[in-house]
Amino acid sequence: QVQFVESGGGLVQPGGSLRLSCAASAIGFRISSMGWYRQAPGKQRGELVATITIGGRTNYADSVKGRFTISRDNAKNTVYLQMNNLKPEDTAVYYCTADEVVDRFPTYWGKGTLVTVSS
Repeated sequence: QVQFVESGGGLVQPGGSLRLSCAASAIGFRISSMGWYRQAPGKQRGELVATITIGGRTNYADSVKGRFTISRDNAKNTVYLQMNNLKPEDTAVYYCTADEVVDRFPTYWGKGTLVTVSS
C-alpha cells in the first residue's frame, strides 16, 4: 500500500554529516505522518529518531536533538533527515516510515538504509 525509495546511507567518520531521503507513494489514502526510526546492532527495530506531520509538526528523540533535522516536501511525499555531528552510537539501519494517522507507531516501513559512523 505504500512504496518507499530510500537513499543516503553510508559510512562516515565521527563528527561528519549525512542526509537521508525517502520518497513514499501511497494508494488509497493520504500520508499524514512520515519519519525515521532506527535499529542499532544487537537491538530491536523501532527506536524513534524523528517524525514530521503533514502540518510540519516535528518530534525528535532526545539523543538526536540539536544534531538531526527532519523536513518534508508534502507535494512529493518526500522526507529528509539531515544528520550532523554523527556519533558512533548513531550507527544503525534507518527506516523510513509513513502513516495515515499522526501520533501513533507507524504502520508502513521502508526496507532501511545503513548508516555506519566509524573512524
